[in-house]
Amino acid sequence: MKHIPHISEVAACLTAFAVLTGAPAAAAPADVNYDESKVPAYTLPDLLKMSDGSPVSDARSWREKRRPEILELFRTHVHGRSPAAPPRVKTTVHEGVALDGKAIRRQVRLVLGDKPDCPTMDLLIYLPAGGGGPWPVFLGMNFGGNQTVHDDPGIEITSRWVRNDQTGAVTNNRASEKTRGSQASRWQIEKVLARGYATATIYYGDLEPDFAEGWKMGVRGYYLKLADKQDFADDDWGAIGAWAWGLSRAMDYLATDKDIDASKVVVHGHSRLGKTALWAGAQDERFAIVISNDSGEGGAAISRRRFGENIAHLNKNFPHWFCRNYRRYSDNETALPVDMHMLIALMAPRPVYVASAEEDRWADPKGEFLAAKHAEPAYRLFGKAGLGVEDMPPVNHPVGDAIAYHIRTGKHDITEYDWEQYLNFADRHFGRKR
Repeated sequence: MKHIPHISEVAACLTAFAVLTGAPAAAAPADVNYDESKVPAYTLPDLLKMSDGSPVSDARSWREKRRPEILELFRTHVHGRSPAAPPRVKTTVHEGVALDGKAIRRQVRLVLGDKPDCPTMDLLIYLPAGGGGPWPVFLGMNFGGNQTVHDDPGIEITSRWVRNDQTGAVTNNRASEKTRGSQASRWQIEKVLARGYATATIYYGDLEPDFAEGWKMGVRGYYLKLADKQDFADDDWGAIGAWAWGLSRAMDYLATDKDIDASKVVVHGHSRLGKTALWAGAQDERFAIVISNDSGEGGAAISRRRFGENIAHLNKNFPHWFCRNYRRYSDNETALPVDMHMLIALMAPRPVYVASAEEDRWADPKGEFLAAKHAEPAYRLFGKAGLGVEDMPPVNHPVGDAIAYHIRTGKHDITEYDWEQYLNFADRHFGRKR
């Protein structure tokens, strides 16, 4: 007999989710579904059929017609439209030896415009010491400031707004020394460097603090003012769009860094930043590999399943993440002209990895697997293999080729096990030997 969670279990799940991601704990929704027998019947939008009904049968038609059409649908109905890159980005770079001589630490401030009040963001890069580059790099955003990814005392502590916590490490929305290295397990920096990769990160709050009015302190507010507008249009970008835009600005810089191999940039993210990595990879084809870790609803999970978190939950708890048009699909998923297999397919033919956690039912692991599975037809147009399995694999058993998937034991997090799979995946697709 299937276990249907008591409301207290749902609350515990949501609280754990909030703590791990730095979000406020949301009230447990009464309508959450964790029962597969209650997943409604649904039909996914046809990946290889244009809106006018004409078929897509080859890679050229996908690239020139269907892919732009799907991208436009996501811009209109889900994430909104982001501005172009600023014409000029000033940078200042501070560099030093770090991690007991194992790495070069590079801290780069990017000034994202030419107005006195234009936004800035701080990019932290670790390069393997001793030469041997240019290096492939893993690029992702962090939840609490660059100082949280390692206890390295040379990392500058963010001065931006950070969500207060109960430990006293963040008070009055300012991070302290106590936050240094607090999320290091999620980054595995020494492991990444030892495998011959650089690693780079940005605090997502540099682009926009993660609360409903945070846009007033971030890039969306700046661009709203530049456009001489008082409010967002229904298809203007949300916070995920702003964070993804920031990843592309980091990519702009990495393309100029002689120690980085710009043809081998892996963009990755966990939870809401997994959603962000997918949207960044969908829009910006310079990212060679895209990785989604526990991204769930609005990320890698099929929305029409209504399992765990659904669109109504997202729009209620995080109204700033998506464009306003997305609100039309709360409790109305079947009307959404896209689903998340189409988002994953926008990476084709580039490699993409989707990962889940066994205890993270809120993110709907089966829905994440199914979205990856249903993205395969786009990859076949390029002669690429997908997952190579019909059914969801057992825990801790990675599967796939150009599309890869695993579900691991444990909770909503990114772990050393996840990193091992991602490094192996990158090695394989970059033709690197251990």
